[in-house]
Amino acid sequence: MKRLKAVELRPEYKREDLGKGVQGKYFSSYNKGTNLVLLSPDVAKAFPTEKAVNNALRSLIGLSSKTPSKRPAGRAKKAHA
Repeated sequence: MKRLKAVELRPEYKREDLGKGVQGKYFSSYNKGTNLVLLSPDVAKAFPTEKAVNNALRSLIGLSSKTPSKRPAGRAKKAHA
């Protein structure tokens, strides 16, 4: 980053000197490649790095796709007497 000399900086800037801003300019690119989650402190201790978290989640994905579900597809309705 280029350092500016003190003489190049103005003591005060007006909004119109800064140009027209664009709302949401980077939102779509940010939204595409980012999926941030907050880990609970106990989970963060077990998985201290991004790589450790991703490896654990990939293992779970692999296990879940290999394990058949034993849960019934729908809830059984109770018979009313």
